[in-house]
Amino acid sequence: MIDCHTHLTHAEFDGDRAAVVERARLAGVERIAIVGQDEEENRQVLALAAGAAAGGIAGLGAGPWLPFLGLHPDRFADRRTAPEPGELERICTGIRAARARIVGIGEVGLDYWVCQDPARRELQREALDRMVDLALELGLPLNVHSRSAGHHTLDLLLGRGARRVLMHAFDGKAGHALRGAEAGYVFSIPPSVVRSPQKQKLVRALPLSALALETDSPVLGPLPGERNEPANVRISLRAIAELKGLPEARVREASDANAGRVFGL
Repeated sequence: MIDCHTHLTHAEFDGDRAAVVERARLAGVERIAIVGQDEEENRQVLALAAGAAAGGIAGLGAGPWLPFLGLHPDRFADRRTAPEPGELERICTGIRAARARIVGIGEVGLDYWVCQDPARRELQREALDRMVDLALELGLPLNVHSRSAGHHTLDLLLGRGARRVLMHAFDGKAGHALRGAEAGYVFSIPPSVVRSPQKQKLVRALPLSALALETDSPVLGPLPGERNEPANVRISLRAIAELKGLPEARVREASDANAGRVFGL
């Protein structure tokens, strides 16, 4: 199985990251996407993927990593100091420099839950515009966040011609998601699907060819408030199989193929 979206550089894993990875392996997780959210976390993602130690991340040696570098839209939240203009430029430069060592660009996107101010939303859109252009320039996929901005995010991606897109933990309407699926976008489903009517409706509506697995560790687990980890991707697998009325083996094969197509594996 492929876990398409995690934050394993998060401090919540500092005490047992190696054990978390081993539990994932025993659960059948073969590849784990690790996404960056800003300059510092991008450095940690590269260090973890290289088996090196940096910024509090212990070197684990060779791992199952699929590294992504990005700028999370919540960095533009109303309550935060917005990234200074040079940070986006440095992140783009870093992505170009790391092109041979990464799988794609992410986490990027729009988040209108944390951005209510129109000026901040415009900054988010400008950043996503740049990331889409960079993905097209470098031939890389996008690992995309959208919260309370489902159709806005899809409108931007489709309008700018984004081609290889993973929509992570999409919280929008299933009808909007179908537009993305028609363009070949894949929607990864976290273990919180077991407690989310919205995610369940999304799974029922989308074709199997547009579904993949994720955990978003350490959040979006099967129980609210509990730390999530990649081994729980089996919960997503089981839930999709039940909702679709399909064997788990078929869902696993399809989800891995869908993720592999988008990620270029």
